[in-house]
Amino acid sequence: MPENAKTPKMAYNMSEVCRLAELDVATIESWEKELSFLNAGKTRTGRKFFRERDLAIILRLKQLVEEQCMTLAGAKRRVESEFGIRGASLPPEKLKKTLNRVRDQLKDLAEDLEKPLLP
Repeated sequence: MPENAKTPKMAYNMSEVCRLAELDVATIESWEKELSFLNAGKTRTGRKFFRERDLAIILRLKQLVEEQCMTLAGAKRRVESEFGIRGASLPPEKLKKTLNRVRDQLKDLAEDLEKPLLP
């Protein structure tokens, strides 16, 4: 839990995370894309929320990247070790998107293979 929070919360919205971590939305979203273990949930209205553990990970990533001058890849390995994240697998939503993208690429390749070669 962040030091300046009064009581633990179950979830934080994006603006709270940005304020507590002193990071902008773009940074958090880029980390979320790069790091499969950092995965915001979504409300029925589509607004992102982060669990307390996600906030702790974001705060630790910021510390490693900014204060210890680590690369994101190095910070990722450190966070995986410190938070006991093993072989970070994709969350179901990201896995489905990835599989759909691969399927679409394979369909495109199959269509290209069926086209006649130009003389």
